[in-house]
Amino acid sequence: MPNLAVVGAQWGDEGKGKVVDLLSERFDVVARYQGGPNAGHTVTVGGRRHALHHVPSGVFREGVRAVIGNGTVLDLGRLVEEIEALAAAGVRLTGRLFVSDRAHVILPPMARLDEAAEESASEGSRIGTTRKGIGPAYQTKTARGGIRMADVLDLAHLEARIGELLDGPLAPWFRSAGSWDRAALAREIHGHGQKLEAFVADTSLLLNAWIDEGKRILFEGAQGTLLDLDHGSYPFVTSSSTVAGGLCGGLGISPTRVAGVVGVLKAYCTRVGCGPMPTELHDGPGGLGEKIRERGREFGTTTGRPRRCGWFDGAAAAYANRINRFDSVCVMLLDVLDVFDSLRVCTGYRLDGREVRGFPATVRDAERLAPVFETLPGWRRETSGARRWDDLPAEAKRYLARLEEVIGAEVGLVSVGPDREQSILRPGTWLARALGS
Repeated sequence: MPNLAVVGAQWGDEGKGKVVDLLSERFDVVARYQGGPNAGHTVTVGGRRHALHHVPSGVFREGVRAVIGNGTVLDLGRLVEEIEALAAAGVRLTGRLFVSDRAHVILPPMARLDEAAEESASEGSRIGTTRKGIGPAYQTKTARGGIRMADVLDLAHLEARIGELLDGPLAPWFRSAGSWDRAALAREIHGHGQKLEAFVADTSLLLNAWIDEGKRILFEGAQGTLLDLDHGSYPFVTSSSTVAGGLCGGLGISPTRVAGVVGVLKAYCTRVGCGPMPTELHDGPGGLGEKIRERGREFGTTTGRPRRCGWFDGAAAAYANRINRFDSVCVMLLDVLDVFDSLRVCTGYRLDGREVRGFPATVRDAERLAPVFETLPGWRRETSGARRWDDLPAEAKRYLARLEEVIGAEVGLVSVGPDREQSILRPGTWLARALGS
């Protein structure tokens, strides 16, 4: 079985956690390559919902190893809490979880800086971050002043590194977040590090060795393509590379070791925070957007914020396919659309009366996009009980076929509910063959 990447193809929250959990049964290792505790992956096992923020979603499969790569940023206190919560739920990670010694650490001042930046921005220019310090952690990393996991395990060295950070070129920025006792800060971070020391490793070395041994790796992305720092709706994006190409740097492996890319999309669109969303429904209380939100339980895993909802954006999905080149896509939450008489699909954009290919580079243009819609019939039948492709209503299969045409990639898996069992692996697809089905 080839090593596969699972990548979000919209604005995040597509259902990657369920896909990774579902596929991980057939893999030896799940490795996450970017993001921090701003990513919330929800996995439902046996009717019980689990929210993950740092730990890869494959941990619920006994024996599967989990890697948190160097491209991530870590809130050590929250990571300790997450590991302890998983242990209380019967999921033991000792000997299974490996945290990169090169992953950067989120310091408490960074969360303060994140919050201050959001508060000081005008309403229309706020990024809509989770205010957990992810952006400032990546900024500090890029400025070559960051603290890494390897620095955390030696208290004297850590205090010296924090001193260099608070007294160096970034000092004015950090002073704007308040006054900090560097010794107390070092003790706090070191204390968390001591609890995590058994998990810390050179994960690039491990991953490459496991691949050499024939182990199967599932690469897990966080957020989505349209939140990528380079290719997303900049500046309303996250601070890391969310696309398939980002996994090589985020894990320390060669692109030749990735055999395929699986995209994950909802059967409609959602977005948390600010920024352009061309197909958003603005029909107010009791409208279609609210109905999608209620049926899809569209509230952020990390923050609880209500998500903006809209029709499926095929133009954005085709753009995501161009960036990632999906071998197959998973369409999630199809059952949310069971109650609609008709459905709309965006098949393209127009800007000032002319056709636009891809997603514009500027927010000014992206906010002026006019989506070109097609209307398709709904199926008005419950799909949550479907377990085979042929169980789906003809109209649902027609809807999925149109999504394939617009995206430019096959639909290999369909989800019709939160549980593992509510998933349909489509026979004869690239994904089915890759999984040996």
